[in-house]
Amino acid sequence: MGNWIQDRRKIAGLSQSDVAQSLGISRPTYMKLEKGIHKPTSEQKALLSRIFGMSHDAVEDISAEQEYLASDRVEIRNIPKENEQKFQEILLYILGKVGSRPNIGQTALYKLLYFIDFDYYEKFEEQLIGATYIKNTYGPTPVSFAKIVKKMEEQGRIVEVKSKYFGLDQTKYIAAKEADVSGLSGAELKHIDDELERLAHLSASQLSALSHIDTPWKVAKDREVLDYEYVFYRPEETSVREYEPL
Repeated sequence: MGNWIQDRRKIAGLSQSDVAQSLGISRPTYMKLEKGIHKPTSEQKALLSRIFGMSHDAVEDISAEQEYLASDRVEIRNIPKENEQKFQEILLYILGKVGSRPNIGQTALYKLLYFIDFDYYEKFEEQLIGATYIKNTYGPTPVSFAKIVKKMEEQGRIVEVKSKYFGLDQTKYIAAKEADVSGLSGAELKHIDDELERLAHLSASQLSALSHIDTPWKVAKDREVLDYEYVFYRPEETSVREYEPL
């Protein structure tokens, strides 16, 4: 349960000292809870539920689930693995749809890909691109973007253009060929279209700000890989799935 306590503390924006003080224990003792060395008592679980704004039953359920998973008796959802072909075609599809808009430069593309990927995983618990994203100052960055773009340029599928947007340098990409969407399902295409309709009008700054309140970005350390599993702990502002009430 230690990792979960640490993650919920970060989401709440609390320090270790803050939570330790609320629990009435020393910071070193609290750190043992985060590291999983000690398990929280029933009283501490009740206090944690109040600190993190959750029901006591929810905390108990998570505690039981964590212990069950730790026993190696079950396997959770498959961790997404990047599908480079889908990455290429979805990037080309995005460029064909919205790439000509003045606000869609490289930074905005990073965030559109992130939300398309992570939102799909939250909705369907399956990967779409399954790309690896790291936490950067301006939001999630797809690690293999540069490599894939270079390959697509060499294939004559996209063209890189340097431009200005509100006086700032901007790198844009223009689709030179149409995307091959034969490998995408109707549900996948609809998801991408819905995401573009919802997000593609936003500036890079607005998209970055939205990504900064998203749980996968908030709980990660700088330059750390973002974990897809944290989409199931998102705030209302970024969650795209209808959940059953607790």
